[in-house]
Amino acid sequence: MKELRYTLLTDGSSDRALLPLLTWLLREHGVNFPIQSEWADLRRLPKPPKELSERIKWSIELYPCDLLFVHRDAETGSLASRVEEIHKALEQLAGAIHWNRDLTVCVIPIRMQEAWLLLNEAAIRSAAGNPNGRRPLELPSIKDLEQLPNPKMVLFNLLRQASELYGRRLRSFRVSGRVQRVAEFINDFVLLRALSAFVALEEEIEQVVRKQGWV
Repeated sequence: MKELRYTLLTDGSSDRALLPLLTWLLREHGVNFPIQSEWADLRRLPKPPKELSERIKWSIELYPCDLLFVHRDAETGSLASRVEEIHKALEQLAGAIHWNRDLTVCVIPIRMQEAWLLLNEAAIRSAAGNPNGRRPLELPSIKDLEQLPNPKMVLFNLLRQASELYGRRLRSFRVSGRVQRVAEFINDFVLLRALSAFVALEEEIEQVVRKQGWV
């Protein structure tokens, strides 16, 4: 294999922020050849599919890959229930597409993916466009990330604080567009190994990489 191509199917567009994290995990587990990542943008379809099975089908057809990551935020549900949901969607596609379901990895943060970005103050400041800011930022402790009721709002508020903007300039600050940048400024996600959902993801990636001989 000259390169590894993977596709990420997400709940929403902001969840593209998972791409740097997934590439980091693949590197951590021995993938040394070039990695090409794609986010499955199904919004451009005339009738974007809503059912998960159809979304998976279109992701594979429009973004051919060696490995498919399917993201679902746990939100108020459990990790196990989301995994089951993804597996059922894959079963529904049996025979409809040529795809090895063993090459599908479930990406299921507890609550939502923004919780996995609340670990690096410098990355948040840089994403806010103010890397040398001095306003104190109170990031939650790593052990509390999976208990946050709304990590997206916590991250949005931290980005606003880190910008150190006020008045009209703060009101025009597009915080949602900065989430992807936070992930891009993080080069080490090792602290997330304290979180159960991240451990589950890493173990699944390790198994796939080893089984496929991509090390």
